[in-house]
Amino acid sequence: MVQFNDWCDAADTPAGNHHVRVITGRPADAATGVQVTASAVPAHYAAEERIAAALAKLGKAASAKMITDLLPQTPQIRSGDLGEIYATEWIDAHSGYRAPIKRLRWKDHRNMAMRGDDVIGMILDPATQRLRFLKTEAKSRIDLRAQTLVEARTGLDKDGGLPSSHALSFISARLMELGNDAPLVDAIDEALYRHGIPPDSVKHLLFTFSGNSPQALLTQALQAYPGPIGQWGVGLHVDGHAAFVGAVYDRVIADANNP
Repeated sequence: MVQFNDWCDAADTPAGNHHVRVITGRPADAATGVQVTASAVPAHYAAEERIAAALAKLGKAASAKMITDLLPQTPQIRSGDLGEIYATEWIDAHSGYRAPIKRLRWKDHRNMAMRGDDVIGMILDPATQRLRFLKTEAKSRIDLRAQTLVEARTGLDKDGGLPSSHALSFISARLMELGNDAPLVDAIDEALYRHGIPPDSVKHLLFTFSGNSPQALLTQALQAYPGPIGQWGVGLHVDGHAAFVGAVYDRVIADANNP
């Protein structure tokens, strides 16, 4: 898991009825950020059990090649993937929700972006025994601009602001294939086919990873939202964004090849 507190500072501010958190990488701890991120990245592309089995059966060189072959090659796709990885890691560690699958394991091609809702966090409400959802759009940019947040808003507002049935069916099917979390599968199917998803059971997370400060842009984007769904804006700001992304993937490959 990416330990943001080991290399970042965080500051929270209200944005009307919504909430903005800016996580800023400490330049002095950039190397720590690269290392802890690189340690988490492989599991987003392949199950830990698959990596361990390859290592045990095929040896270090073959398992390293397997990991390397799963990683995107282009800077743009690496940046986008890392934005989604950070969003997933933040949800699991800090939101109170959890992301039940790591979507990038099911990419059509390593140099293509994943389609559909970026990440959906879930939690079973103990009072109602029904799911609550955190619908997420993750954006990664060297220089974050307002237009990028407009694009994210378009994604969040699709399907009436609710998680799409396609995305939830995808998660349910993957969990079934993995043999994981039958109660969650049942709860997803209940939401899809019996109870429906009321808007008050959904929050939105607009997650950004950028080389410039997202504070003003996230605040403006959330304040401009006119709808009924609660909004969270979380921005990870790392100076030298492009170099940082490159260093993370270089470290993943180096770690995989180290004896």
